[in-house]
Amino acid sequence: MRVVVSGAAGFIGSHLTEALLARGDEVVGLDNLLTGRMKNLESFGDSSGLTMLTHDVIHPIQIEGAVDAVLHFASPASPPDYYAHPVATLDVGTAGTRTMLELAADKQARFMVASTSEVYGDPLEHPQTEAYWGNVNPVGPRSVYDEAKRCAEAYTMAYHRAGLDTRIVRIFNTYGERMRPNDGRAIPNFMSQALDGGEVTVYGAGSQTRSLCYVSDLIRGILLLLASDEHLPVNLGAQNEITMLQLAETIVGLVGGDARIGYRELPVDDPKQRLPDTTRARTILGWTAEVTLADGLLRTLDWFRSEVNAEGQGR
Repeated sequence: MRVVVSGAAGFIGSHLTEALLARGDEVVGLDNLLTGRMKNLESFGDSSGLTMLTHDVIHPIQIEGAVDAVLHFASPASPPDYYAHPVATLDVGTAGTRTMLELAADKQARFMVASTSEVYGDPLEHPQTEAYWGNVNPVGPRSVYDEAKRCAEAYTMAYHRAGLDTRIVRIFNTYGERMRPNDGRAIPNFMSQALDGGEVTVYGAGSQTRSLCYVSDLIRGILLLLASDEHLPVNLGAQNEITMLQLAETIVGLVGGDARIGYRELPVDDPKQRLPDTTRARTILGWTAEVTLADGLLRTLDWFRSEVNAEGQGR
């Protein structure tokens, strides 16, 4: 296949690009590098099957030749990033989604949008099924991401009803190598802070829960969904629900040293619970998350240690 991937230099986008190349696909990667990093592509970026273009997908783009699939994975994805870039976050989920949909329509290609568990907001249903419409504050600080993703899904379904072959993946909390140490999400925060030997910041009492899916499991699910005939949203995420305090304590224990837990005020609209119902993924795709949290955290910590050492040597 020849596949266009937006956000190809991002955390998930780079792993997806790598997996597509590994199976023999040709990839045209797009990224404006607002939060993506070209270093994420270093280990495979010289592949003859990859063409990287620095491009903001809110603007139209012409791709020469045939395209079999368009995968829209571009967006800031952590609260600090979309707080810092609110308009860009709204734009990439709305105008950017339409640009990629138009490219797919022009090429008669299959389209997939990376949606998110944030479409459920601070959920009143637990676990969250794809049929749940969500509890989202449309004017809160997280709305630039939450509502952009909801709009992206609406755009995708509108084009589907007009005849385009589309897929919607709702991604729950995912972690692994290539997350930025200053990403702002829980695992990068906890690991970076613990490795520095300082205070590991937990918000509120740390009682809010998340499920944590290792990135290789997510990518496997994305490729299964892409190959399927399912056009309605599909949750992809792990079933290992854990409180943020438990996660922080686990990471502090893995790192060792002098790190300690500290507490800060809970951010506005921070979801209290987050756990996917993955019945549809199991039934339609035969997919479940396989990498245990213990194994995934160790792999990720090894990578963070190498990042910290590299940064120290570069000073």
